[in-house]
This record gives sequence, structure tokens and C-alpha cells, in this order.
Amino acid sequence: MPVHADIETLLHRASEGDREAWSRLVELVYPDLKRLARSAIGGRQRHTLDTTALVHECYLRLSRAAGTPRDTGHLMALAARIMRQLLIDHARERLADKRGGGAGTVSLDGVDAAGEEAFENLVEIDRALSQLASESPRQAQVFECRYFGGLNDEQTASALGISPRTAHRDWDAGRAWLAAALGGSQEAAQPA
Repeated sequence: MPVHADIETLLHRASEGDREAWSRLVELVYPDLKRLARSAIGGRQRHTLDTTALVHECYLRLSRAAGTPRDTGHLMALAARIMRQLLIDHARERLADKRGGGAGTVSLDGVDAAGEEAFENLVEIDRALSQLASESPRQAQVFECRYFGGLNDEQTASALGISPRTAHRDWDAGRAWLAAALGGSQEAAQPA
């Protein structure tokens, strides 16, 4: 049986409460989750999270989520969303720490301006993406899958139940909208 069929079968069994199926499912999709994590982190230079930590935290959140993904595409879309949330939470924590969020004094010698700028850019992209989601939810989902998950048009289409052509149009439109919302920043226009 092909791996894709195994995943679908395991998702079905996991939705019925089979914890062993969930464990086997994670083994099968682990390489895909690692690829998503590399993609999510890859464009964020000087990020302090590594792919393994991101995958493990993603797995924990997936396993605690209410309900089970309906198919492989849905699972990858959820993983991309969780990784986005994890990266944004981490960026906000780092920015709070650098601004004295509960910490003592910090020497300016230890401040990495480039790293702080990358965290600020990530938080700004997240804010703009949330605004796009209120205006065009599907474009925001496509952007999330492509930018934070590193999925291509076909994978994004499968994850969201749309055609690859629609995924491509929404990707272009979402990037343009976000670039304008971010003041013409090219960061939003570049895939992860």
C-alpha cells in the first residue's frame, strides 16, 4: 500500500481514538514535518529554534488538538499553521526579552540587531496576515501554507481542497496584498 494510503488509513483510525495509529502516523509524516519546519525556519535567519524542537512542539499541539485531520493535505495545512504560531510566539518572547520583559538589565553588547529585526519582521507579517485573513481567508490560508509551510501550489491545493491554479492566483494576490500592507516590504513577497 502506498504511504499516502497508509496515512489516510491511519488518520481514519486515529479519528476513532486509536493512539497506536496516531503514533504510527507521526512516524510516517515525520520527514514531511521536518521539511515543513526547515522551510518555516529557513527564511528566518538567526532564529534560535531548531527544526527538531519545532517539529516536536508541532507534534504535541497536533496530538492535543480537538479532532483529527481529515486527510494528508489537511494535516500539512494544520502543521503549517501550528509552526507559524510557534514561530510567532517565539519571536514575541524574544522581542519581549530584549525589551526587558521581566529580565534584568541587558548589555548592549549582547543585542543582535539583525536578529531582532528578523523577529520584528516576522511579527509584522503575522499581523498583516491576520488582517488579510479577515478580508480574504483563503488567500491568507494559501499564504500561510506557502510561506510558513513551504508547500508548493499542488500541495497547497491539496491541503485546502482547491485547484492548483486557484492556489497560485491566491498566492500571488496574497503576496501583493501583504507587500502593500507592509509598506512595500519585499520580505512578504519572498517564499520561505
